[in-house]
Amino acid sequence: MNMGTKTDIKTDTNTGRKAQPDGVMTAAVLYGREDLRIERVGIPQVGEDEVLVRVQVALTCGTDLKVWKQGSHPRMIQPPAIFGHELAGVVEETGSAVSNTIRAGMRVVPANSAPCGLCLYCRKEQPNLCDDLLFNNGAYAEYVRIPARIVRQNLLEIPENVSYRDAAMVEPLACVLRGIHETEIRAGDTAVIVGCGPIGLKFIRALSAKDVRVIALGKRKNQIEAAERLGAYAAFDVSTMDSPVAMVRELTEGGRGADAVVEAVGSAATWQWAMQMVRKGGRVNLFGGCPHGTHVQFDPALLHYSEITIKATFHHTPRFIREALETIARGDVRASDFVTGEIPLTELPRAFEDMKRGHSDLKTAVNPWA
Repeated sequence: MNMGTKTDIKTDTNTGRKAQPDGVMTAAVLYGREDLRIERVGIPQVGEDEVLVRVQVALTCGTDLKVWKQGSHPRMIQPPAIFGHELAGVVEETGSAVSNTIRAGMRVVPANSAPCGLCLYCRKEQPNLCDDLLFNNGAYAEYVRIPARIVRQNLLEIPENVSYRDAAMVEPLACVLRGIHETEIRAGDTAVIVGCGPIGLKFIRALSAKDVRVIALGKRKNQIEAAERLGAYAAFDVSTMDSPVAMVRELTEGGRGADAVVEAVGSAATWQWAMQMVRKGGRVNLFGGCPHGTHVQFDPALLHYSEITIKATFHHTPRFIREALETIARGDVRASDFVTGEIPLTELPRAFEDMKRGHSDLKTAVNPWA
């Protein structure tokens, strides 16, 4: 089990504090498909260049829901393993070789990955595609070990004016900000966001703040209400519509289609919608990843003669992790807009069942110490 153990907890010479006296903690361990268990496991032992963080809050997300349904992820997590990747907390212990700029008691937000900096993709300034992209899970626990590479590149101090709950949104927001950058969406554009889950809603909030005219498509009443509250020019429940494509095009100049479309669902049908909603010369970002084995058909004449640009933005980079924290620190994005519930760690398995049925909050804050 790749959870690590710490059976003999010694006093941290940096703080004089001790971890739990029995050397164990409470954590959510993923064992397989829809098999998430709350257990007592060993507190991770940190190496000389690693950091132990006491988790103050972890957030649920759509990616974790997909992994929970699948039971694993080929790159992110192989069970049994402690689950979760969106968190903020306090440095509990630092390894002997960790820079003195990182100190015990510091409020921090760690990203869930870091690139190697050496491979072809890193040298080509595409670190999100790194051949050796290091992922880290373990947010749904009382403590989490932060590997050396993330400590060096993607462990950031939380500004005094930023709450733990706000800071925990850095990772998904970084993905969204990079998606906006890659799609080249500008002020004055009309952009369609297909999907009003937490990621789609972040796109809506970030784009509306940039004076982009946003048309949002969701499938539940609470999603539509949230999209309107976060700045969408128009928001529609696609479950009540005969032709979402026709409705969107009616709202664009001359019925030509949107300047940009961001697909944030991950299905063959919505990928096809995105292609049909964009204008000639427009941009489509297939942000929502489809399940393996999905086949999607596009009209090649539409792509060629309309000069449509297709992007598929995956993950974040150190640059956008920092931009996300700066965006949150300015107050442009707030957790209160997305986090609509809070639970103790012990209730997390039930929360995932609720998410599966579509009865959950937009995002849920998980408190390991409640």
